[in-house]
Amino acid sequence: MKKYFKFDQLGTDYKKEVLGGVTTFFAMAYIVIVNPAILAIGGIPREASVTATIIAAMIGTLMMALYARRPFAIAPYMGENAFVAYTVCLGMGYEWQKALGAVFIGGVIFVTITALRIRSWITRAIPDSLKRSFAAGIGFFIMFIGLNDTGIIRLGVPGAPVKIGDLSAAGPLLAILCIIVISILMIKKIPGSLLIGMLVTTILSYFLGVARAPEAIISAPPSIAPVFLKLDIAGALTLDFIPIILVVFVLDFVDTMGTLIGVSARARLLDESGNLPEIEKPMMADAIATVTGALAGTTTTGTFIESAAGIEAGARSGFASLVTAGMFAICLFLAPLFVSVPGVAYGGALIIVGFLMLSPIEKINFEDYTELFPAAATIALMSFTFNIGFGMTAGFVLYPLFKVMAGKARELNAGVWILFAISMLLFLFYPYGKA
Repeated sequence: MKKYFKFDQLGTDYKKEVLGGVTTFFAMAYIVIVNPAILAIGGIPREASVTATIIAAMIGTLMMALYARRPFAIAPYMGENAFVAYTVCLGMGYEWQKALGAVFIGGVIFVTITALRIRSWITRAIPDSLKRSFAAGIGFFIMFIGLNDTGIIRLGVPGAPVKIGDLSAAGPLLAILCIIVISILMIKKIPGSLLIGMLVTTILSYFLGVARAPEAIISAPPSIAPVFLKLDIAGALTLDFIPIILVVFVLDFVDTMGTLIGVSARARLLDESGNLPEIEKPMMADAIATVTGALAGTTTTGTFIESAAGIEAGARSGFASLVTAGMFAICLFLAPLFVSVPGVAYGGALIIVGFLMLSPIEKINFEDYTELFPAAATIALMSFTFNIGFGMTAGFVLYPLFKVMAGKARELNAGVWILFAISMLLFLFYPYGKA
């Protein structure tokens, strides 16, 4: 087992991997509740969606563990689920079955271009400054999620879209305590700092009434029948649905690429050129997970940024993903327990992880504006659009434009122009104002 997961080569052991796998699970367990809640707005049966979400996460993460052997967890993407529910179904009036058909088609395309190594070739063509901006941008994105989920910030008003939360309330105060506790534990280099902080905060939240302790521990998983194999592939293969397929495709393409590079940078898995060796394997795991997720009855599935929490706890190999997949399997029957972890707990941990992912900024060339401006736009738009894909595509569009305007077109390779073209498709076909 140690040899298969390359423990010696990666400098890891069972204790670190188990701790990392469990930490990743608790950091992303919210998806079991949040994803079905969002999809229900688009008409997808909520209880069945809970089971579909868990099964998709379990199968995808298991593939990441045994095939790609990387410490990354897979689950339905936040952002893509909202696009399907709010824009495609609620805003544009399409049936959710057709939306899942579009997700399936996008997944099949991913499997094909991954098998042909087209995705990995394009990924290696990404300029170094943009790769570094992905890691930093994901850091800010994770922090923004954590600050929102903990109530430290909240929605504001036009002209001031976000503002400070109610810091006199128990929830935000608990979250701040969580951040301080984790920080102190990490400064003292205590193993499992993130998980300890989340567990302490969860227990305190029960006693203070911020969150409700689970009334039951064991429960049978809801039937998946209402959503299993209910996708409408033929309905999605119509002329009017092509823009939807393109948006789903591009968002998943860039989201997975950015997440893999970002979390790999934090895990120090990138080579000297800033590339992830054998990146086609985690990409294939992601692609197949999207196909199986659509069949199970959920939206685009891929590598989760919360994997960074497990990596910070020590995860370096696929064994950690095996542990996370096992936790999702258990979650099928212990969902009330796992989903009782409140936002003030996992949100506090995400804020800390966001802090730790900012270091690549220092290696971006601030003196060369053709490098700085696209990187800065990528970092900013990842958070301010609340969508990793939009930030990345902005960078892919701006980078070659600025290079050409500066007379540096010779620095650009073919892959950069392919990413430019793919990104332009998103901006051209995205259904603005439909949600």
